[in-house]
Order: sequence, then structure tokens, then C-alpha cells
Amino acid sequence: MTPAPAPAPHELSHNHRLRDLQQLLPADRWESSASALAAFQSDGLTAFAVQPLAIVTPQTVDEVVQVVRWCHQHKVPFVARGSGTSLSGGSLPHADGIVIALNRLNRIVRLDLPNRLAVVEPGVINSKLTAAVEHAGLYYAPDPSSQQVCTIGGNIAFNSGGAHCLKYGMTSNHILAMKVVLADGAVIEVGCEGGEQIGPDVLGLMVGSEGLLGIAVEITVKLLPKPESFHTVLAGYGDLQTAGAAVAKIIGSGLLPAAMEIMDRLSMQAATAAVGAKYPANAEAVLIVELDGSCEAVAAERGLLDQLLEESGASQVIVAASAAERAKIWKGRKSVFSAVGRLSPDFIVQDGVVPRSKLGFALTQIEQLSQEAGIKVANVFHAGDGNLHPLIMFDGRQPGELHRAEELAARIVQVCIDLGGSITGEHGVGMEKRQFLSGMFSDDSIHCMRRIRLACDPHEVANRGKMFPDAEAPALSMYGLHPLEKQGVISRM
Repeated sequence: MTPAPAPAPHELSHNHRLRDLQQLLPADRWESSASALAAFQSDGLTAFAVQPLAIVTPQTVDEVVQVVRWCHQHKVPFVARGSGTSLSGGSLPHADGIVIALNRLNRIVRLDLPNRLAVVEPGVINSKLTAAVEHAGLYYAPDPSSQQVCTIGGNIAFNSGGAHCLKYGMTSNHILAMKVVLADGAVIEVGCEGGEQIGPDVLGLMVGSEGLLGIAVEITVKLLPKPESFHTVLAGYGDLQTAGAAVAKIIGSGLLPAAMEIMDRLSMQAATAAVGAKYPANAEAVLIVELDGSCEAVAAERGLLDQLLEESGASQVIVAASAAERAKIWKGRKSVFSAVGRLSPDFIVQDGVVPRSKLGFALTQIEQLSQEAGIKVANVFHAGDGNLHPLIMFDGRQPGELHRAEELAARIVQVCIDLGGSITGEHGVGMEKRQFLSGMFSDDSIHCMRRIRLACDPHEVANRGKMFPDAEAPALSMYGLHPLEKQGVISRM
């Protein structure tokens, strides 16, 4: 028999160091089998895939601290991960690092119903927090489409929003305090239950930092009273631009709905096929508008909304007559991301933002870019705050298709920048959009961000390679080429 090749020196080094880490934890906290590594090699952006050295699943805060201290001491990069629903490659592993999976830290530590707050661990599922407090007439407001599986820790990392962020804000508006394990293993507490802080807003700095500053291991969140009344409507339109103009009209009137969402025909087709959602006949786009609040307030606002929808050119307006019908409308909307898989083997989701006044023009540009590229794009988005979610459909089995889809995605991101918007509304920068950061910020601003990052993590062990344009990338194994590769901005590794 031919003898097996000797391990490379770096492999021996990795194995030796990992044995030291393995001895710090009980045996069931550790995974390095091929199947386990494959399960964690990518997040929701599957075009990027990297196998880590190992997966660690701590069950206590002390275990998290031990692992992070070890990583800091040995300069081994780590990625903290919840359910892996990031759509920007934000929880992509590093080839020379480990994944710290936080799913077992999933306790609701304390409920303080009189003061409307909860203390939770990062692995708590978003929707399960609401389920735990709904008996008291309370709920947790941030509602991303993945709320049935995404975790509170992940929501914090990317400052997640959701359909109702127009009225209730993003995750950052609902976090009161956190216990954080910094990248060197130090444990700090930021914020306070009362909500009134003294000194710099370190809590605000941590929310949305995409895991580059540390790991939130205990989180105090606000709970809100469930609204007394809801009024939810579906308005059909002949084209996306008219639906977009209706959004500006409604906001311009002074009315503040709880949510405003737009879906195009492709999105409606996908939702109908997946969950049986029903939409106005012959509509090219629908606008979902929801009012909530006291019975008196909703009744008063409903009259104004009816008038605005009529003036906006809606071809048909369907009103949810019951809680069950309201739930069906939202089930259709929140199913779109997964439902588009029925129309296309693969798709890329973008989440650029444009000013509401330019929403109609942005949609026209996306439609034009789609036609030029010969690639179908399904549009669904948080219309109230101009947060676009174009789903760019392709077949990754065909050579060059991912590359073409990514080129189109890059052009859409550039449209958002050119219109004075943002490269991301809630999905984060991660790996996917880091080369666009310099299109939004000056070199001095990016340098300032890096100084903050390095002050917290001088070895850059926490989520190394993410967000910054010049950051060291993980060893990527991609199924296509990045659109910026051909420009020489990045190189395939």
C-alpha cells in the first residue's frame, strides 16, 4: 500500500492547538467531523463556503469566555453564529478558525412583565420570545422574515428590522442592556434596564457591529403591549412604480402605518405556489398596509388610508376581515424568500436602501437592469423606509450564471448609492458588500471604524475578514466569481 501523505506542518500546528482547546470543554461541546463542518460552512448566502477547523457549542457564559480567551491567546479567529440565516456572508467561517455556535445558550433568563422587559441568552429564537410573553398581552417587536428560526443574538449582530420597523424601529430600538464577551475574553456590561445611559453609547456601538467587537451572551430587551386593533389591507396596482408612488403619498399625508410592504408579480406567484396566498387579479404589484393601535385611532386612520389608496390609483383593495385573514396576508409576504426557490434553483437577495421619494425611480432602474442582463428579478421590500429586497434568480449549475447574477446585484447596490441611499438596510455588510463600503464612507471614516475595531480586538480574531474593504478574507471556496474580481478589487482565494 502507498503510505498516506504526512500532514503539512500547519496542519500539525492546528491539530496541536485544537487539542488544547478541546481539553477545556466537555466532549459534547466539540465537533470536527466532516458532516458537522459541512453544515456550518456557509450561512444564508450559500455562494460563499468555507470549512472551519472545528465547531464549539458552549452551554454557559463561562464556556464562551474560556473559548474566546483561548482564541485571543493563540490568535485563532472565531465566528459567533446563531441559526446562520445571515444573507450577507456575515457568519461565514474562517478556514483557520473555529465557529462558536450559540444555539445551546437559549434560555429566557428572566421575565419582568410589570416593567415590560426580558433577559435572554443569544440563542433564543425571535418568535419564541413573543410566544413566551403573549399570555400577558406583550410581544417582541422586531419581526424579520426569518423570525421563526433566527436568534436574538443574530438580530443584534446585524441590527435586524422586519415588516413593522417603519413604526417600531430596528433591533437597536428594543435593546436595553447587554453582557458582552469581548474579543480578549473580558466580560463587560453595557446599557441599563432603565434605558437612560451615562457616558458614551457603547450599547449602540455593539448593536449592528456584525460580531467584530465581541459576543453578546445576555441581552435585556423591551417588550411592547400588543396593539388593541389592526387594520390590514392589500391594494393592487398596474405597475411597481405606481405602488411606489402610493407609499410616498401615504407617508406624505402624515399617516404612520405600522407596516408598508410591496410585492411584485413574481413574488406573488411564488407566495401563491408556496402557501396558497391570494392577491388581486391582474395586479402587477401589491401594497400591504397595516394600521395598529387603539380601536379609536385605527378607525380614524382607516378613513384617511381608504381615501389615499383610492387617490393613488389602486385597482382593487382587499381588507382582512379577521385575524386569520391578516395572518394569511403576512404568511404570504414572509414566505417570499423561501418561496422563490420554487421559481428558480438559486437566487441572491440584496437589501439596499433608497430615499422614499426615489423609490419609483429605483424600481424602474432595477427593471431596466434586469432586462439588460436577461435575468429575472423578483421584488419584495419594506416600502415604508425604502428598503429594497430584489431577489436575483439564477441557476448555479450553469457555468457563469452566478457571476452574471452577482454583476447584476452589484449594479443594483450602486444604484442605491447613487440615489443617496445605503448598501444595506438590515442584512449587513458581511463578506458580500464590504467592497462597496468605500462608496458610502470616506477613507477617514473607514479608518476611524477600523481604529475602534482594533481597540476592541487588536488581533482581529472576532469575525476576521468581514465588513472592511481591505480586511483579510477567509479562504473562500466560491461557486462563481465575485463581480468585483474582474475589476481587480478582490481576488479569488
